[in-house]
Amino acid sequence: MDPALSKELSILCLNAVDVISKEELESRLRSAKKENRPLRIKAGFDPSAPDIHLGHTVLLRKLRQFQDLGHKVIFIIGDYTALVGDPTGQTKTRPALSPSQIEENAKTYQDQAFKILDKDPKKIEIVRNSKWLNGPDMFRVLFQQIGPHVTVDQLLVRDDFDKRRKAHRPIAFRELIYPILQGYDSVMVKADIELGGTDQKFNLLMGRDLQSQFSQDPQIVMTFPLLVGLDGVQKMSKSLGNYIGVSDSVKDVFGKAMSIPDSLMPMYFNLLTDENGEEIQKQISSGQLHPRDAKVRLAKLLTQFLHGKSAAEKEAAEFNRVFSQKQDPLNPETKYVTFHEIDSAGLLREVKATPSSSEAYRLIQQGAVTLDGQKINDPKAKLTLKEEGSLLKVGKKIFLKIIPKQP
Repeated sequence: MDPALSKELSILCLNAVDVISKEELESRLRSAKKENRPLRIKAGFDPSAPDIHLGHTVLLRKLRQFQDLGHKVIFIIGDYTALVGDPTGQTKTRPALSPSQIEENAKTYQDQAFKILDKDPKKIEIVRNSKWLNGPDMFRVLFQQIGPHVTVDQLLVRDDFDKRRKAHRPIAFRELIYPILQGYDSVMVKADIELGGTDQKFNLLMGRDLQSQFSQDPQIVMTFPLLVGLDGVQKMSKSLGNYIGVSDSVKDVFGKAMSIPDSLMPMYFNLLTDENGEEIQKQISSGQLHPRDAKVRLAKLLTQFLHGKSAAEKEAAEFNRVFSQKQDPLNPETKYVTFHEIDSAGLLREVKATPSSSEAYRLIQQGAVTLDGQKINDPKAKLTLKEEGSLLKVGKKIFLKIIPKQP
């Protein structure tokens, strides 16, 4: 094999779980090089939530690698498929989203994706699948062209549907047709390759099948691991709250990264950075690298990835100042209030430092709250705020400068 092609294959297949098939991928890459044309690399994202998180960037980073090697990304915003609701991994039918919710969520997807992807129009095409799925010919396509080639048994064989049937849980008709709609996207954009998480394999293979029915060369399917969230148990998800968002602040990205379980560090290094997670783990196991130092390195890399090197360096220094040297932060978040005096539990509630009054009481009684360096133990204690602002510390991570102003 040509050394340049071998290197390209190695880069593109790194971290892939499935490549269906590698021989086809090699052949497609060779043909593209010979014909001097870019391959069309498809990835779809349903705007079912307003934010893209680091779990999505596993695919976005791989798409960027394809771009850097001269290929073109077809970024599909699934505004129509989001109406249907992807059943993948679901134990029950997703609640239907309204068109207005989907439109609101979709507004920022392009800007968030461009934090990772190349904006050059020669390297990316952004489309919404409502352009064809909501078209006047879709009924005919679905029932006359696709329908005769896709059986109910073929759809029900997928693992999540099989589990639901055995548990006597309902499967909505719209869920049955979801993989067909996603597969038809591949036909419409003439995808050479489609990327997705391992849980999307069934949907990606449907695209391959439908392309054959429409006399197109079937797309190569590449799947990648699902990023486990900050809880260390379930995949990263906005709804589960175990995520780091692409739009999160510098402080939040760094702070959340420092809360990643040690056991997940190899996965995060492998999928989200250019460093080798197994090598990092070997250094930790041999005592060459302290786990905390490894986590700081990871946090800096993730922060740099989303906000740049300078911001990452500043946040690392601030984190070291506050959590290692036990000093106050230089630039704590500022909250303005319309009072000078208030009880301690009320203060935490007013500045939203805790999710509930009961949590405020608990933290105060445990001695986890200080104001201007003085520990507060009584939830009903009256506090007086300084005119220039008082520093409130709640637990180990929340620092707020509270400034009273005239109502």
